Amino acid sequence: MSESARRGTARTAVVWDALQEALDEHARIVDIGGGTGGFAVRLAELGHTVTVVDPSPDALAALARRAAESDVLDRIVGIQGDVDGLLEVVEEADVVLCHGVLEVVDDPAAALATIYEVLRPGGVLSLLVAQRHAAVVARAMAGHFQQALDLLDRPSPATGGRSGSRFTHDEAAGLLAGAGFVADSVHGVRVFTDLVPGSLLDLEPGATAALVELERAVATRPEYLPLATQVHLLAHR
Repeated sequence: MSESARRGTARTAVVWDALQEALDEHARIVDIGGGTGGFAVRLAELGHTVTVVDPSPDALAALARRAAESDVLDRIVGIQGDVDGLLEVVEEADVVLCHGVLEVVDDPAAALATIYEVLRPGGVLSLLVAQRHAAVVARAMAGHFQQALDLLDRPSPATGGRSGSRFTHDEAAGLLAGAGFVADSVHGVRVFTDLVPGSLLDLEPGATAALVELERAVATRPEYLPLATQVHLLAHR
């Protein structure tokens, strides 16, 4: 397994565990911004039907190739679009994945309201957002002190750095409640993974498995939540 694959395993394990527990058998899943199918293909392999809505035609082409290689092309549909036009391309879903999407939309509250309309009553939303606390720490550790200051009390950086909004857990939970969702669980994602040197995972036998175990152990401990690169919330309509 390559270094990127090992790090990818550590980055997604907590989200994957929580998502699998929330899924009913043969769910109709919509993956907004699902790109090349990192989650969609795995879900299709479990027997679910997955519609990936993504604005990038290149990503959707890669999704089709990946689905074909995994022999799940009949359970995956790729649609070019975004959350703003979701109601035009999807009638109803049992589960919606919204991973890394709120960071780049103009109106996160409106995006969640649209997702609420797509979900059936009782349907599940898997929301993954970049967390601001961890972004402040990361920028400070990299010596970007002004960027860290800019992020302290505002969702988006005012100057420099990577574009995109960041959220605290309370902000994300407030947005969910405002759209009518009921939050079921919260997990800290990538508490340590982004801090671990890639060479360690590459050279130390068993390091990736041990890191995944550690991430799972701290994912639901509130004292570690502010350190998480991402916050994962499961909610239902």
